Amino acid sequence: MCPIWPLHLIILYLLALCPLWVIVQAVPELTASFDPEQITVNMDEYHLVNVAVEGPMQLGDEFSLVAENPHLTLPEWNTTYHLTEDNIASSKFESVIKVNGKFLGLTNVLLEGRRGSEPLTINNNKLPVVVIRPERVIDTIFVTSIATFVSLIFINFGCAMDWPTVKETIKRPVGPIIGMVGQFIFMPLMTFGLGYVIFPNNAEMRLGMFFTGVAPGGGASNIWTFILGGNLNLSLAMTTLSTIAAFGFMPLWLFSLGQVVFANAQIVVPYTRIATFVVGLIVPLAIGLAMQRFTPKIAAFMVRILKGFSTTLLLFIIVFAIVTNIYIFELFNWQIIVAGMGIPWLGYCAGYALARACRQPHADALAVSIETGIQNTGIAIFLLRYSLGQPLADLTTVVPVSAAIMTPIPMTCIYIYQKIKACMGALSTDESTRKCWKKTSPQAESRRSPQSSQPLIYTEGLPKV
Repeated sequence: MCPIWPLHLIILYLLALCPLWVIVQAVPELTASFDPEQITVNMDEYHLVNVAVEGPMQLGDEFSLVAENPHLTLPEWNTTYHLTEDNIASSKFESVIKVNGKFLGLTNVLLEGRRGSEPLTINNNKLPVVVIRPERVIDTIFVTSIATFVSLIFINFGCAMDWPTVKETIKRPVGPIIGMVGQFIFMPLMTFGLGYVIFPNNAEMRLGMFFTGVAPGGGASNIWTFILGGNLNLSLAMTTLSTIAAFGFMPLWLFSLGQVVFANAQIVVPYTRIATFVVGLIVPLAIGLAMQRFTPKIAAFMVRILKGFSTTLLLFIIVFAIVTNIYIFELFNWQIIVAGMGIPWLGYCAGYALARACRQPHADALAVSIETGIQNTGIAIFLLRYSLGQPLADLTTVVPVSAAIMTPIPMTCIYIYQKIKACMGALSTDESTRKCWKKTSPQAESRRSPQSSQPLIYTEGLPKV
């Protein structure tokens, strides 16, 4: 046995620790502090932050700034970052950082240091940065213009609405009941389950999907129902009833499954916004109905321009929405696209299938389908803004925005198909007419009517004209 056992083990440990002790002495630890300790900066703007580093430093030490996510922010020195003799003597370095916001998100700016080829250890070297989207004038213009145009088109709907048919629909509300089953039972449950499939590890995005699913039907459903030849009276009745029913159904879902999706969300039911939508729906319809009675000629003119005005409004909404929210396309990935397609498209299919299963005619089934699939994404965005902090609120709005973008695609395809079918039908009719004229008898006579100077043509197989 070794005569100095167990002292030789202690000696071996000391010999192993000596190099580490030398390294620690050669590369000292520094401590950084930021003022403010975290910042919130708008996109395309910047924020100045004071930084101080304390600890033993040497001439030649270098400090650098690194963004954990360069896509979100760009940090740079706003003043000098070179050490002076005064910094060495006082063991303190002070400077100013300029943090530029590039895109929405949460990230950190790291302060790193080097002494020659060796990295310096800097404690507290992370500056949390939140990049948010500022309120813009174009957003206010967009919301105001859309509200104005939608009010005008609902006045047109009031001029075209057959009030006795609406009252009959309310007395026998088979269609509205089917629509509310799809709107307030199928859509919330579908978006709840689909959210876990598409975003298994992202509770915020699941909340965005769920909020979109529990929102009532949107005003665009009435426009598309009219353009595609559905039952407009049923659609208007369903929109009104579903929006009123949202006062009860939305809190039911938000405080049950909503808490399961994201327990930390500060969920606020937007009663005021729902009430505003109800008023914005009923008042223009009442104006249109009054015009039917007191100014029938103007009402008839409003009805004549309704289809063209509706198509123009839809194009305006789609184009303006894309232009004002072009930044959000940077957040799009396959999951966001699938979520945006799944919400309205599955709603269309479920609504139509349920209505046909209940033996509703095609026009009514089409109205139910559109009412089920088209959601009021404005209410969903409002819910996200008040339930989540920034930038999560803006980041999660990509889900209802994606749904809004994907919503018109099936309807547009159906509209194009209807137009092509109508054109083909017209061509077929013209061809049949030409063939019929070619088969006329060569003995066809041209006679003049005693009461008219125009010749009357008599042909075999055709009625007298």
